[in-house]
Amino acid sequence: MIQKKFNEVDRRIFYFPAVRPCETVSPATLLGSLIVLSQNIGNYQSKFFATQRRNSREAIRKIGILLVFFEEIHDRGLILPETAVLCFSELHLTFQKIRFLLEDCSREGARLWILMKSEMVVTQFRVLIRTVATAFDILPLNSMDICGEVMELVELVAKQARKARIEIDPNDERAMRRVLSVLDLFEKGIEPEFQVLKWVLDYLEIKTWSDCNKEIKFLEEQWVESEEREVPFLSSLLGFMCYCRVRIFDTLDYQNADQTDVRCNMEVLSCLNPEDFRCPISLELMIDPVTVSTGQTYDRSSIQKWLKAGHTICPKTGEKLTNTELVPNTNLRKLIHQFCADNGVSLAKTVKKTRDIARTILPGSPAAAEAMKFLSRIVARNLVFGTSEQKNKAAYEIRLLAKANIFNRSCLIEAGTIPPLLNLLYSFNKSIQENAIAALLKLSKHANGKKIVVENGGLRSIVAVLKRGISLEAKQTAAATIFYLSSVKGYRRLIGEIDETIPALVDLIKEGTPCGKKNGVVALFGLALYHGNRQRVIDAGTIPLLLHIIASSNKDELIVDSLALLATLAECLDGALAILQASSFPLITRILQSTTSQAGKEHCVSIFLSCCTNGGDEAVAVLAKDTSVMSSLYSVTTDGTAQASKKARSLIKMLHKFHETSSSGHGCQAFTNEQSVHVW
Repeated sequence: MIQKKFNEVDRRIFYFPAVRPCETVSPATLLGSLIVLSQNIGNYQSKFFATQRRNSREAIRKIGILLVFFEEIHDRGLILPETAVLCFSELHLTFQKIRFLLEDCSREGARLWILMKSEMVVTQFRVLIRTVATAFDILPLNSMDICGEVMELVELVAKQARKARIEIDPNDERAMRRVLSVLDLFEKGIEPEFQVLKWVLDYLEIKTWSDCNKEIKFLEEQWVESEEREVPFLSSLLGFMCYCRVRIFDTLDYQNADQTDVRCNMEVLSCLNPEDFRCPISLELMIDPVTVSTGQTYDRSSIQKWLKAGHTICPKTGEKLTNTELVPNTNLRKLIHQFCADNGVSLAKTVKKTRDIARTILPGSPAAAEAMKFLSRIVARNLVFGTSEQKNKAAYEIRLLAKANIFNRSCLIEAGTIPPLLNLLYSFNKSIQENAIAALLKLSKHANGKKIVVENGGLRSIVAVLKRGISLEAKQTAAATIFYLSSVKGYRRLIGEIDETIPALVDLIKEGTPCGKKNGVVALFGLALYHGNRQRVIDAGTIPLLLHIIASSNKDELIVDSLALLATLAECLDGALAILQASSFPLITRILQSTTSQAGKEHCVSIFLSCCTNGGDEAVAVLAKDTSVMSSLYSVTTDGTAQASKKARSLIKMLHKFHETSSSGHGCQAFTNEQSVHVW
């Protein structure tokens, strides 16, 4: 068939990438392609159309009749006159667009959107059917040797296409009005009646929780790709469907439920200092960091949204802003861009994700805001007073609603969902515990969420799941939650002082999946930013475990994160001691020379520098024995970041000084007997 190849899944709705047949195409090829295209359109007869039923059915019927005409020409081997070729070329282009339109009208998950875009869809049908009629104006039917019956059918189709009354179905219009009336009620702060919502969903044949969730996922995709002018309406529809999903459906049918949010997000959980690289508002990597009057740094889009909402205090410190001036933090911006380049993080994707998250600081529309407040109260109530099944569903709803929406998180927190979620962590039901800890993970990304978790004694509950969780998934999620909570300096000490925390994280690194190991490593890294926790981490046997991961893992991100934690631990004397006792310098040297990650190289240099600083000449002697180290260090001074270059130069200076001392007769014994000397 003459048609450009494309991925139907990736095609945006109402975008019709039709391709006009080239002028040199043979009539036989064109006719054959038209037949295949008409057959494809005919196959839509068996598909379900929640709306636009009459218009879709009529379009399919007309093209089915024309298929008989095309097959008649093909079977009789008729030679097409030039004007017929022109007509068929125009029909081919139009039929492609009709097929795309039918695909959209029957697209799974797009039923509400098609309903609310009824006027646009009707206009498309009207234009395309009229185009079919216009194409037949130049078709010389009388000069073509086809049977009279077929000719009469074609003439009838052309006549009907010219005079067809293509309008919005009255039932579609009634359903559309009901949706708009519900949005109007939301905007006024009034909860809609259950029966009105149920009528709309029944009309659209949205019968299960999963059906409703598909509609939400589709609307979210449209929201991400939409222009600003479309955001309010899409946000309102999202609020409508989320409210329906919570209120109408009592049962989760997990067969098609979205479980992608439980997977390990390797880009988000990494050993970056959260306060250095992430915006405190969105918790996403900052793209355009700016500093406010209190000295705190935020991503420009996030703080602008905050100020636009009328806030006059610093989101992080609570201090009153003396002015609203935003000063670009160019040094931090360079560091973040360098980090993205060094670690293969797509800056374009990061910009897009950060922009999308920043969009959610404020509600997209008044109706969306009120719908979210209403449904937050429903899930909070179900968490406390519901049956086990209702509590499980409420926790799962929270993990979905708070997944990537800051306003949703704030509404759910204000509705009081955190205390009952903490209670659910002690459930013996595997699904309830997993959903509760995952919901808390999402809410802990919000500053108020962290505070309420800690104030309600949630740290011990989360550590209990980390230590004794029913499933490995629950333990991994608990580790990720600890990572986010440790972004607050004061909480690092509190978490570390719970006796079970650090040993449990070490056990997760030993026994977990690659995702679990990574979560365990980055959680320990977050805790080790508080100096008082470092000895606890070392005493738990973390260093041999990290060295084993670095030596054996094929996960580059896990290796780099393990190096980051090792570099942090090496800053204290006992940490450097343990690294030296493990005879790990050859391994670290190999990673320094082989890794393509600039962050990884910097961590290796940091480990060497800390060990040599804390270990003295004997540690320097061990490092100096490998002559290949020096060239790697010089490479870091020229290719690494400013910070890495500074560390490499310090280490080079230390090694030069050692060589000078040893060549003058001092310290030679360390070289001669290095293999037999027990270092530390």
